[in-house]
Amino acid sequence: MKKNNLIAYLFIAPSLIIFLLFMWLPLIFTFFISFYDWKITGNPEFLGFKNYFQIFKDGLFFIALKNTLIYTLGVVPVGLLLSFFLAIILNKNLKGKIIFRSVYFFPAVVSYVVVSLAWQWMYGTDFGIINSLISMFSASPVNWLSNPKTAMLAIIIMSIWKNLGYNMVIFLAGLQGIPEFTYEAAKIDGVNSWQKLIKITLPLMKPTILFVVIIAMINSFKVFDQVFIMTGGGPGYSSMVLVHYIYRMAFQFSKMGYACAVGIIFFLIILIFTLFQFKFFKLEEIH
Repeated sequence: MKKNNLIAYLFIAPSLIIFLLFMWLPLIFTFFISFYDWKITGNPEFLGFKNYFQIFKDGLFFIALKNTLIYTLGVVPVGLLLSFFLAIILNKNLKGKIIFRSVYFFPAVVSYVVVSLAWQWMYGTDFGIINSLISMFSASPVNWLSNPKTAMLAIIIMSIWKNLGYNMVIFLAGLQGIPEFTYEAAKIDGVNSWQKLIKITLPLMKPTILFVVIIAMINSFKVFDQVFIMTGGGPGYSSMVLVHYIYRMAFQFSKMGYACAVGIIFFLIILIFTLFQFKFFKLEEIH
């Protein structure tokens, strides 16, 4: 028995070592540095909780937090609803459904850098395909990425499209895990399609929905690539999000200690939202 345990530990050791080196140690180091004034080079100077107090005096932090929440509220509910109903459609016996599944999933395997550059061109004022389509209806071109009123909306639309296939595949896996006899029994009882969705599909999909919501929310809070490439946080600060704010503080202004403090606050915000979702979905009922 002990030999079997040793073999099992040897198999999981590489993953545990990688997890320790690239997850826990950086997190501990971040927490440690958050109490110092450190400009990446030179010796750190201990400040105590001054970095944390400074965060709540910085108006730019709250602008970045507000933009992050706007992005999350724009991407998560709309994106997951579209993914869910797309999964329901592609779960039916349709001709060519495998092709459609592949087409919808394709953006998920392309990096955010490539997708952001492509959509940046599509949003172009003079030669962008989106404005070309708008001009067909005799409407004026929209400065999608250079207008404070539309910059965040443009990023949200792109992100929904990018994540649509990934979330759809997870929902599809959950739908295919529902026993067919439950629908057959409901059909015998005269249950209509809407009642099947409300009374059967959604309750049995609860664990899958919880997983997708948490992952989607965490990913939306971590948004950076598309903001950095498409708008650089602008125009003004209209599309600056928390991760971009942390990046600026750490690498543009060399305030590594302050950036680490913001990172810790950021971690706590995500943790609170995650725990709220577990409470909202009533995890004990899922088990």
